[in-house]
Amino acid sequence: MKKSILITGNAGLLGSKFADWILENHPEYEVVGIDNLFGGYIENVDPRVVFYRRDLSSDKLTDIFDRHEFEYVFHFAAYAAEGLSPFMRVFNDKNNMLSTDNIINECIMHDVKRLVYTSSMSVYGWGAFEGKVFDENDAPAPIDPYAVSKYACEMNIKIAGEQHGLDWCIIRPHNVYGEKQNIWDKYRNVLGIWMYQILNNKPMLIYGDGEQTRAFSYIDDCLPSFWNAAVLEKASKEIINVGGERGYSINEAAELLCKITGYDKVEHREARHEVKHAVPNPQKSIDVLGYEQKTSLEEGLRKMWEWAKKQPDRHQYKWENYEITKGIYSYWK
Repeated sequence: MKKSILITGNAGLLGSKFADWILENHPEYEVVGIDNLFGGYIENVDPRVVFYRRDLSSDKLTDIFDRHEFEYVFHFAAYAAEGLSPFMRVFNDKNNMLSTDNIINECIMHDVKRLVYTSSMSVYGWGAFEGKVFDENDAPAPIDPYAVSKYACEMNIKIAGEQHGLDWCIIRPHNVYGEKQNIWDKYRNVLGIWMYQILNNKPMLIYGDGEQTRAFSYIDDCLPSFWNAAVLEKASKEIINVGGERGYSINEAAELLCKITGYDKVEHREARHEVKHAVPNPQKSIDVLGYEQKTSLEEGLRKMWEWAKKQPDRHQYKWENYEITKGIYSYWK
């Protein structure tokens, strides 16, 4: 009988690509996926995956855990829209904190060998300035509800380790992009948003002056590190940045995509409440997880763009009703 692993958020970028990688590199494992298909697409899921359409925040999962006896759980499911989260707090907490509570409970009750949780670079908050990188030893200082929820999940997982003996590894990826990303979501994933805008002959939008710095991580470079976060003893109960070995300004990233696509319609809009500089220190991921950045931003964007041009003309999701509208940005009204 094959050993089993669980991937939540299996229809999204991280979950679908990681499932593909495991099926290719570790065929001794049965891969089980869960996704509610709110932000992911069933077309992303390999047919060899045992797939369940469930909502982690409200549906019972005990039957799935009973049936498969998971060795490792990779909890990738989240709604990662930092800028939107101040206007959708209840939705944010439900999809990030409640879903993680449900997973933690099942991992404890079913003696899962290790839970790998994808947190976010956003937990660092204002902690960086130009020229400084986020280090795992920096004290988190979240500035938006999304980051608060991710940090709360980190603390909840740590408590489960201390009180119930749950083994874990928390990884903090940064701006992961690539094929199978949801480019039809206008609230998250700047590179995907731009590609959608280009494909639909709309201006590429930059919020503020564009001098914000971000690091971008091509998905294929991250996948071995995700696996090592589960199987390596030295990754046990560690928090580790993953990806993004150098920073780019948003203007630089836009210029690079314009070069690749031959597009030149760029517009600046009102600034958002966001961190100015967010670039991680990748050294721990290199030392502990064997992370290696093989793909330059230009090469990764070229690959993603070739994929994006072949995608169906899906409807771009737009919220009709925000929880609050006071102070909401003009481009989301």
